[in-house]
Amino acid sequence: MKKKNIIKESFEFDRIIKNNKSQKYKDYIIYIEYTNSNDYHFGLSVGKKVGNAVTRNKVKRQLKSIIDKNNYKNGFNCIIIVRKEIIFKSYNEMSKDLNFIIEKLNIIEEEKNEK
Repeated sequence: MKKKNIIKESFEFDRIIKNNKSQKYKDYIIYIEYTNSNDYHFGLSVGKKVGNAVTRNKVKRQLKSIIDKNNYKNGFNCIIIVRKEIIFKSYNEMSKDLNFIIEKLNIIEEEKNEK
């Protein structure tokens, strides 16, 4: 995930969480805010209940890797909050669950068939 597509500021997290409804699916809570900008942004939140710093950073690296594999539409900000049960899941399970909810939110860009 490119650095320009990452939300890091706490006031942005607070604004998005306060003003939007959550979507819950298994180990994820996702807040999405639609904007008129030509970019998309993701913010990841992994709490201390997930584990120590090494474990939390591993989960964040895995999430970034999963997010990178898709092409997204422009014009949204998305916050992904992870629950503590995520540590019991394999990478493939995490990928399957996260991709399911991302497709449900309809933020993935449609692939164009080239002939």
